[in-house]
Amino acid sequence: MKVNRFKTILAAGVTLAAIGAGGVQAQTGSGAEPLGNAEHGAELWEYECAACHEMGRGAENGIGPHLTRIYGRRAADVEGFVYSDSIERMGRDGLRWTFRTLDAYIENPYALVSGTRMSYPGLPDAQDRADILAFMRQFSDMPENIPEAEPTARRIEIELPPEVLAIRGDREWGEYLASECTTCHQRDGAAMGIPSITYWPEDRFVVAMHAYKEGLRPHAVMQNVARRLDNEEIAALAAYFATIDD
Repeated sequence: MKVNRFKTILAAGVTLAAIGAGGVQAQTGSGAEPLGNAEHGAELWEYECAACHEMGRGAENGIGPHLTRIYGRRAADVEGFVYSDSIERMGRDGLRWTFRTLDAYIENPYALVSGTRMSYPGLPDAQDRADILAFMRQFSDMPENIPEAEPTARRIEIELPPEVLAIRGDREWGEYLASECTTCHQRDGAAMGIPSITYWPEDRFVVAMHAYKEGLRPHAVMQNVARRLDNEEIAALAAYFATIDD
């Protein structure tokens, strides 16, 4: 999302003044920490998001859907916006926008929604993402009204260790394991209601499978499949589907 204009429509008399320039600082229970700095997030929003999305009172759909009250919203649920088939399928599967799912989507849109049309490479810095999400949080329900709600708290999650991403999978083993996958996913890449996973980059495949394993991606069947696989097996499948030629 390139920046050529600032389209945010600020809700009059709300947000920054109410919360304070330091950002959302709601206290949370054990296992959580405060969300990011909303003031810095507002600056990042202008450069990272505002060219495609509006947010606030009177916001309209543009290149992307408006993001007012995004927290708690089901994916692909803004009336009048034409979504990709992939994001609509994720919405039907039960994907809702929380801090956790938004954080994953902003970090790497394709890892969470494989066929998304959002042409954004992702924001790798975790603190920058937290700051943007703190800013966006101001345009959903106010933190003080629901102090223990998930959008207020930034959950401490188990991150994917670098050594997991570094595993080089055994392609032949992956081909053996793939027999279960190919009962639904077509080897030739045809997507007849079920997304193609043929020729996926290995790192994207691994991240996607761990997203199912951790419950970020909502499809119940895929979650069960992913949870039965260990890191070596996921890497082997990634190696096979990245180079599948049959």
